[in-house]
Amino acid sequence: MSFEGEVVLVTGGAGGLGAATVRKLHAEGASVVIADVNDEPAQQLADELGNKVVYVRTDVLDDDSVNAALAKADELGTLRYAVIAHGGIGVLEKIVNRDGSPHSSKGFTDTIALYLTGTYNVLRLTAAKLATQEKKANGERGAIVMTSSIAGFEGQMGQSAYSAAKGGVISLTLTGARDLSSVAVRLNSIAPGTMRTPLLELLGEEALDKFATNIPFPKRLGTPDEYASLAAYLLENTYINGEVVRIDGAQRFQTR
Repeated sequence: MSFEGEVVLVTGGAGGLGAATVRKLHAEGASVVIADVNDEPAQQLADELGNKVVYVRTDVLDDDSVNAALAKADELGTLRYAVIAHGGIGVLEKIVNRDGSPHSSKGFTDTIALYLTGTYNVLRLTAAKLATQEKKANGERGAIVMTSSIAGFEGQMGQSAYSAAKGGVISLTLTGARDLSSVAVRLNSIAPGTMRTPLLELLGEEALDKFATNIPFPKRLGTPDEYASLAAYLLENTYINGEVVRIDGAQRFQTR
């Protein structure tokens, strides 16, 4: 399948997994809306790739903001696909800390809001948009890929907020796919393991090598390009629906 002539929305498209996805889909012919809040890298990427890629500053928790990104997609053609790949805050805190204090309520609710509520918000608004499109020759109107994490299956100590949010995305996948079957829209999720994103690279090579020791094979971190290839595949394979696909080199997170 070629993405020539198709329009795709990518949240978190300014960096890491999202930017790799924008590049991949653009290279395969798609027009792409980068939905992000990191203005400078997002605009630089849009300028680099040309007039088939546009940046719209997008707060995934704000309806008007998401709808503005969807409206921009209309200017490029017919929106068919979305990849929800935004990241952001990371709260590393046990439910009860060593000093006996409880996990901060705000840290938990903010993490749930960004990774789960924000994902759901983009999902529902994008799916509503796709439901108005004419069906393609294959009978579907479009497809959406969400991003979970293997932490949603086996979270480590201190990841209770993040694991709960990503576990919510995992649970949402099959239920969402069933909900969207009536409007001919597919829904899948990717659960990455430890990926070599620009943010993680800030920790340095020694730390990255240590992370890789618990990955069976290949004994290295995953790359954003590998995530992007999987996202594109899930968009194009019309019989994959309601699935959460791990991309982790057979890694299983240990206790800590």
